Amino acid sequence: MNRNLWLLALCQGLFLTNNVTFIAINGLVGLSLAPLGWMATLPVMGYVVGGALSTGLVARTQRRFGRKASFQLGLGVAALSALLCCYAAYGKNFWLLVGATMVAGYYNANAQLYRFAAAELALPAFREKAVSLVMAGGLLGAVAGPNLAAATRSLTEVPFAGAYLALAGVALLAMALLAFITFPPAPATQAASGGRPLGQIMRQPVFIVAALAGALGYGVMNLLMAATPIAMQVCGLPFSSVALVLEWHVIGMFAPGFFTGHLIKKFGTLPIMGAGLALNVLCVLIALSGIELQHFLAALFLLGLGWNFLFTGATTLALTAYRPEEKDKAQGALNFCVFAVLAVSSLASGVLVTTRGWTLLNFGSLLPLALTALALAWLAVAQRRQRTA
Repeated sequence: MNRNLWLLALCQGLFLTNNVTFIAINGLVGLSLAPLGWMATLPVMGYVVGGALSTGLVARTQRRFGRKASFQLGLGVAALSALLCCYAAYGKNFWLLVGATMVAGYYNANAQLYRFAAAELALPAFREKAVSLVMAGGLLGAVAGPNLAAATRSLTEVPFAGAYLALAGVALLAMALLAFITFPPAPATQAASGGRPLGQIMRQPVFIVAALAGALGYGVMNLLMAATPIAMQVCGLPFSSVALVLEWHVIGMFAPGFFTGHLIKKFGTLPIMGAGLALNVLCVLIALSGIELQHFLAALFLLGLGWNFLFTGATTLALTAYRPEEKDKAQGALNFCVFAVLAVSSLASGVLVTTRGWTLLNFGSLLPLALTALALAWLAVAQRRQRTA
């Protein structure tokens, strides 16, 4: 593991600091400004819709300017959009807040490629561990995000406006760290040929399952995580409890990164993804068993742990579906699938938790988990038949 990987892991941590703070405060700021209660998570949805709309542009900038310049551009957008969110909070302008989070989505789409860039910074034999290590960098966001939101909540007379200002500083710090990372040059064949058509790449069973499992696993995680601050507020729990739950949730998401790559190497990608799926089901069962602090805490921790196994596995699986010269379009397509599902889950989260309640929201999350289980079983059978043949 080299210096570049550790620096990229720190950048991942600062990216997750941004994400966790956004999740912790955007729903609550949205709830205070939205014309109707069910619109509370529209600022959260704006962040992922902006990411979905930016995937094509990010792929083009990555291909034209390379990893480093494109990542720096994303961080510049992160700083500017955080300042715009602060201005919207001061002006009590709900729709400007939604628009600002959509702009921030460009940074979201850019930074989602850190995990793929990690595989390029390591030798082929260590790709799984490199991806896992950079994902583990998100542990910084687990601690910094909720505490940043709590510490800056009353920094100004407008609740959480100070948190948006702090996020602009976080983006500038990440830009400084990224300046010291050296990324390998693009494959020589990339300039001359883009490889196979995207449609041909996407028709591969391994790509289909990687995209579906990554998108649905992330979608379920987002569905429950985005609704948690609102659900806990409705249950009368203080914001300090919300911050604690989100902190342990993100610890569950990224602390396993220090060993998930080793587990994938030892047991295989599909078994680890299956374990992640089982942990997500257990999370739902605990969430349905009560609405005390300990129920939210245990459920969200398991949700994060399950997400880590499922999403790290999906990323590792996706690496086998494309050639080096095809990486920009393939990774763009994978991220678009993730963001499209996240957009739906973000809107559904606010609508369901404010109109139908926490219980129905959890029951609804079982459907995408069942679809993911079927996809994993299908690929396992197909691979077994291929080995037999």
